[in-house]
Amino acid sequence: MPPTLEVECTSDDCEIDMFELHYTYDMPDDVGVEDFSCPYCGGTECLEEIQL
Repeated sequence: MPPTLEVECTSDDCEIDMFELHYTYDMPDDVGVEDFSCPYCGGTECLEEIQL
């Protein structure tokens, strides 16, 4: 299965608590949470990967 990245937004002004990114095998291996922005508030520095 393609990788799944679970992310939380830690911004106090944001209403989203977590979301999942599902992407294809074609994504580079070094893609991480720092390459994305929150779909709700647009922040980038407030995103953290959820470690299970």
